Amino acid sequence: MRRKSFEDMHCSVAQFLEVAGEWWSMLIVRDATLGITRFDDFHERLGISRNVLTQRLEHLMAHGVLTREAYQDNPVRYDYRLTEKGRALWPVLAAMRQWGDEWAAPDGPPLILRHDACGHPTKLVPVCSECGERVTSSNDLSVAAGPGARDGLLPVPRHGGRAVGRGTG
Repeated sequence: MRRKSFEDMHCSVAQFLEVAGEWWSMLIVRDATLGITRFDDFHERLGISRNVLTQRLEHLMAHGVLTREAYQDNPVRYDYRLTEKGRALWPVLAAMRQWGDEWAAPDGPPLILRHDACGHPTKLVPVCSECGERVTSSNDLSVAAGPGARDGLLPVPRHGGRAVGRGTG
C-alpha cells in the first residue's frame, strides 16, 4: 500500500517527509553519514530487501540527497554519497538520535558523539541563530508568515491559549 503523498501540501515539514519521511530513507542517510557508501553494505547493515533498498536509493538520488558514482566498471558498481542537501540532514538525524537515546534506549545510548576539538561527549543543542541563547521548546518561539506563506498557514488561536503566532507546544 502506497502512503499518501505530501507533495501538494504547503508545509516545510510535509515537504521534508515527502523526501525523507519513509523510515528506510533516514536509516540509509544515517549510515551514509557514518561512511557507508556501497549497496551491499547498506543491504547487510539494514537487513532491507534489495528491491526496497534500490527504490529508496533511487528516491534519495531523485531528490538530490544522494549521488551515485561508479567505482568499478565490470560489472558496474556504485558508491552512494551524500550531497550537500544530504549532509544538511545531519541535525535532523542528531535530533532523532537524541530523542531515541532519551526515550527509547533503556540500556543507554548505542552511540556517543564526541566533539573532535575538545574530546567531550556532545549533543545537539538548539540556539537562536542571532543571539546564541538556548531555545528549549517551541514555547520560546513565535511564528510569523514567511515569504512563501499562503493564507491559512499560521496556527488558529486555541480557546484560552496563547495568542496567534506563538509556537505550538
